[in-house]
Amino acid sequence: MSRLFFTEEGRVIPTLCEEVTSIRWARKELTLPATHHSATLYVLARARMGVTAPLHVVVNGQRVTSIASDGAGVYRWYALTLPSTLVQSGVNRFEFFTDGSSMTTWSIALEAGAAQPQSAVSDDGGETWRYERMGYLCAVRGEYVVRVQLAEGNDSEPPRVVWEKTTHPRVLALKKRLPEAVHRATSRMEQVRILSTWLSSSWEHTSSGRAAQYAPWDAETIVDWGGSQQGHNGQRPIAMCVHYAVVLTSACQAIGIPARCAAVTGGINTGDGHFVSEVWFDEWQKWVMVDANADAIFYTGDVPMSIDDIQKGGSDIGGMIRWGEGAAFQRQFPHMVDFITNKLETGLCFKYRSLWARADLLSHPEFSPPGHGSTSYCETGFVWDVTKRHDLGMFPYFGDWDYFNTPPE
Repeated sequence: MSRLFFTEEGRVIPTLCEEVTSIRWARKELTLPATHHSATLYVLARARMGVTAPLHVVVNGQRVTSIASDGAGVYRWYALTLPSTLVQSGVNRFEFFTDGSSMTTWSIALEAGAAQPQSAVSDDGGETWRYERMGYLCAVRGEYVVRVQLAEGNDSEPPRVVWEKTTHPRVLALKKRLPEAVHRATSRMEQVRILSTWLSSSWEHTSSGRAAQYAPWDAETIVDWGGSQQGHNGQRPIAMCVHYAVVLTSACQAIGIPARCAAVTGGINTGDGHFVSEVWFDEWQKWVMVDANADAIFYTGDVPMSIDDIQKGGSDIGGMIRWGEGAAFQRQFPHMVDFITNKLETGLCFKYRSLWARADLLSHPEFSPPGHGSTSYCETGFVWDVTKRHDLGMFPYFGDWDYFNTPPE
């Protein structure tokens, strides 16, 4: 087995990270045990569009192989294999810098808010370091998203799902906002379909490539910001697939239907990701995948499909989709047509699946990510399919078939 060492949760705000130069260096400290095997260093970083300069890496005072730039201009995971002789028992220091003295080349992902960070920044090429006033604006204290996986040891068991408190005032307020038809519906599937169509028709999917300010995982706020196209500071908000699923998950729980959030993707460093809800249906004894962004549910005959079912469906899965009326609204937008045609109908986005273990998005907003979907997937709160563990060494939690398919408690 293996064990991942990390000091952050991947709560990255992409617009508030650390730019490095030949003079401005970033350092991450991780306390590790001795190892007899090679280790893997994972770094969430971004090379600016068109940049060819590498990201230089120093481990415990020794230069190692530099990370080559992909010049894609997006945050993604980079991995380096480190010999066991370079990893020491105790505190290990990983330092990063690049060529050029202006902030125009590489940035390291940063999680703001650490009380006692094990990350530091230097403005004199590594001569002196400070553990505060970090980020490119020198305004936050935080942790760089840098992790190390060792062959020895075992990661902790995946967390159990935490459900919403249906008596919480924010849940009760949301319940009043739901379409009246939901309360008159005679079946759970009818209720879910009404909610999915309502949400899919409410706003245009807006990703981080088209806006900069992320909408929080707060159902009423998402509906209002998305519908008005005005978010924090009056600017257009990021309100994408994540946010449709978040509202549907909270809305279902508000009316007594168990629901949770799931992230899926065609690859961890690709743009093939999606975010959906899973809703429990007693009559089929399964978690059914509901995509409130595209207003889509997959069916085999008259039985709705789970994510497991969809994964087994192959590339011809598109013919099994039953579309709601909201799909026509989303198909007005070319970027959604491209996604539906090339990623949803082919099943590509379902290759890797995960579960967000916190379903209490309204009563505990402090546990929700501040920017999911705006970088490569990085939040440690996601539980991934254990059969794909070999591709996902930068994450600590994995679940088996029973974990993902157990009925709600």
